[in-house]
Amino acid sequence: MSARPELPRYRTLLVDFDEGVATVTLNRPRQRNAVGDGMREELADAYRVFGRDDRVRVIVLTGTPPAFCAGADLTSGADTFAAPGPDFSAAGVDVPAWTLPKPVIAAVNGHAIGLGLTLALQCDIRFVAADARYGVVQVRRGVVGDAYSHWILPRLVGIATAAEILLGGATFDGARAVQLGLASRVLAADEVLPAAQELARGIAVNTAPMSVAASKRLLWDSFDLDRAAVGKRETEIHLRLMGHDDAREGVRAFMQGRAPSWTGTPVDPTAGG
Repeated sequence: MSARPELPRYRTLLVDFDEGVATVTLNRPRQRNAVGDGMREELADAYRVFGRDDRVRVIVLTGTPPAFCAGADLTSGADTFAAPGPDFSAAGVDVPAWTLPKPVIAAVNGHAIGLGLTLALQCDIRFVAADARYGVVQVRRGVVGDAYSHWILPRLVGIATAAEILLGGATFDGARAVQLGLASRVLAADEVLPAAQELARGIAVNTAPMSVAASKRLLWDSFDLDRAAVGKRETEIHLRLMGHDDAREGVRAFMQGRAPSWTGTPVDPTAGG
């Protein structure tokens, strides 16, 4: 449906594009895709590249089997956290997935431990593998949960469950991840990525880019807004969107029983306003 963009090349990531969906694969299989060797910077770059390319409607984040991401690279042993450097940030990645104007789906097809799980928590949607292990284990390594996990988790699952996850540092399987509210689907490991890509293609084809961008931004902003502010934003968004041809095209396509042909771009029309 979309012209194929020129794909960047990375040491620690594989990237692909098909039918409006960019798939980013964490690719350090010998280290079970642990974050190291510049992966943070490369993931931030991939997010920037695909975030600003209008041909990309959805981003899927996954890992080279058998893991999604084992967390921080511990090959430095006891000194792993001893010398963080003057530019250290616990943000996980400089471009959190929630800041992008298009959905980011985490296809968590294997173990996601520590930073591996907190990076997935920054995504909009998470599918997980049934038999993999998950956990924000940092308190068991002498540090604390990162990548804004103390902001995201209480809002996703409530403060008591967030405390269980963050203060206990225990691991759990995919069924428990869904039960806790961390993921929306649990599947066999080899079904996770295909299911995420199927959802991504459905979004890419059937949803209006501007509508999705505005809805995603409001969803994340709603954490810091009261009910009245959310209602006001919804009205502002509707007024902008209803003046665009996509609001007519969506109805035309539905009435004619065909796929819509959107002309809008993945930008919240109220951003900055």
